[in-house]
Amino acid sequence: MLDPIITFFQRLFSAIGRGVGIAVAWLLWPFMAAHGWYNQRTWTVKGVVLAVLAVLVVSYGYFIIQTQRWTNFDPDYIAAYKFAERTVPAGQELPATDGAAKTCQRSAIVDVASDLTDFNVNQNAWISSMLLYRMGLFGLDWDNTPFLDNKASFQRGINQAVRRTSVELVDTLGRVRGTSGINSNLQEARGNMQFSEYSWYFGLDPFGPKSPTPSYYRSAMRSFQVFNAELVACNAVFDGRADNLIQFIDRIAGDIGSTSAILRERSENYNGGWFDTRADDRFWFAYGQLYGYYGVLSAAGADFSQVIRERNLTNLWNDTLSQTRAALRIQPAIISNGEESGWLMPSHLATMGFYVLRVRSNLVELRSVLDR
Repeated sequence: MLDPIITFFQRLFSAIGRGVGIAVAWLLWPFMAAHGWYNQRTWTVKGVVLAVLAVLVVSYGYFIIQTQRWTNFDPDYIAAYKFAERTVPAGQELPATDGAAKTCQRSAIVDVASDLTDFNVNQNAWISSMLLYRMGLFGLDWDNTPFLDNKASFQRGINQAVRRTSVELVDTLGRVRGTSGINSNLQEARGNMQFSEYSWYFGLDPFGPKSPTPSYYRSAMRSFQVFNAELVACNAVFDGRADNLIQFIDRIAGDIGSTSAILRERSENYNGGWFDTRADDRFWFAYGQLYGYYGVLSAAGADFSQVIRERNLTNLWNDTLSQTRAALRIQPAIISNGEESGWLMPSHLATMGFYVLRVRSNLVELRSVLDR
């Protein structure tokens, strides 16, 4: 009775074994062929091949280390600024001391924008423009894989927050509208922050070398610092009026609203769970954007402290910061884009989308109170 069953399973496992053997042989064939070719070469050719392999191993080792090491990542980074101790809004004259030259308050927003850029390109390697990141995985964009793209997406999210901030500094905050020209340092910073996030030394133009992306962002960082030095010397303007704060909040709310729409679209239309290879870059971009805006909004609370006090917005402002900080507690090891009602695979995109919308809702409420 059992003989036919035993024979069936013997044949089944034999077929599986042959299939595995064929698959392994197919995978190993290129290496075996290369080994045979290598053994037939002269030592000169062998040396060149070994040198190329060594460069590849070192390069990929460095690349992998940089994508996995997040230097000075700290969701509570704003604590070091001690904004609560500042009593004078940005651009206003500080209390004079005997014999001291006249000085004005520096902009906390500009400081944070500069420091976030420093975090992206100096304290960490800027991943998106690294040659091996541009080459992808056998030609496949790293963003379309579940590997080695989380830090790059996080950095681009921070960069988006700084870009938006640099535009508002030029257009409204760093000038008195209608009565003063655009500050040249802020204009240079804005122009450099708009540079492509992916440009390597040759960028998109194979016929002309150019500086890589991090060099442009470093130039923007220096321009931010020069502006603040001018502001401290009372030679620049920071217009801390309520209508400027309203517009600044509007722009931030619109920016994260666009991110919320991206999260919702991915969450609703692609329920691949842990196998959705684009879920991680969507999540970490949103995370980086909130990470950046957490610092920018905290700084805005210091720069516009007089407006916030006069409009009795302190509690609502602090609640907005608390909501933003709450989103930064979500740090899953593997991003899952499961169905919202699923029990096996969580929906991290839906969770992040909820926090993004909650922050945006607080910003809209802030704006409505300011506009009364």
